[in-house]
Amino acid sequence: MKNSIKTILVICLLGLPLFGFSKGVYQTDEAFLNEVFSGNAPKTQILWLSGNVKINATKIMGHAYSRLRVKYWKRGIRTVWILEEIGKEKPITTGIVIDDNRIERIKVLAFRETRGWEVKHPFFTNQFRGIQLKSTQPNAYLLDQPIDGITGATLSVNALRKLSRLALYLDQYVAEKTPA
Repeated sequence: MKNSIKTILVICLLGLPLFGFSKGVYQTDEAFLNEVFSGNAPKTQILWLSGNVKINATKIMGHAYSRLRVKYWKRGIRTVWILEEIGKEKPITTGIVIDDNRIERIKVLAFRETRGWEVKHPFFTNQFRGIQLKSTQPNAYLLDQPIDGITGATLSVNALRKLSRLALYLDQYVAEKTPA
C-alpha cells in the first residue's frame, strides 16, 4: 500500500510540467529591455497598424493582428519588438531583437498555454539567430532559413515563426520611414 502511494506521488510530481506548470511569465518586458540595452533602453515608440502596414501584418499572421498599435524601441539600426500571438488558445509574449534586418535574438517572455512551452528554450530560439526575410520574394515576407519544429508544440512553433516574420517586416517598414 505504501509503495503504491509513493509511486502515485512520483508519477504526479514528474507529470507536473505536462499539466501547465511550465506556463507563466519568464521575464518582464522591462527586464528584457534592460538586458538588451544594458540598462539604458531608448524611449518607447509607437507604430500604428493601419493602411498597408495593417494589410501586410494580416498577410503575415494569417489573420488580423490583435493590436491597433505596437510598441518598439529603436537605437541606430537595432529595434526591439514585444509582440504576442495565440498558440492554441492563449497568447505567447515574445521579445524580438532585430539588428541590421536580421534577428539577433528571440525570447519567450510569457507563455500561457498548457502545451508547447518547449519553444522557450534556447535549443529552439537559437535557430532564429541571423534570419532575415527572403530578398528574392520581397512581398511574401518569408524567412530565409527553415525553423525546425517541435513534436507536440506545432502551434507554438508557428506562433513564433509568424511573430519573427512580423517583427522583421515592421523593422523594415520603420527603417524606410525613419533615419537610423
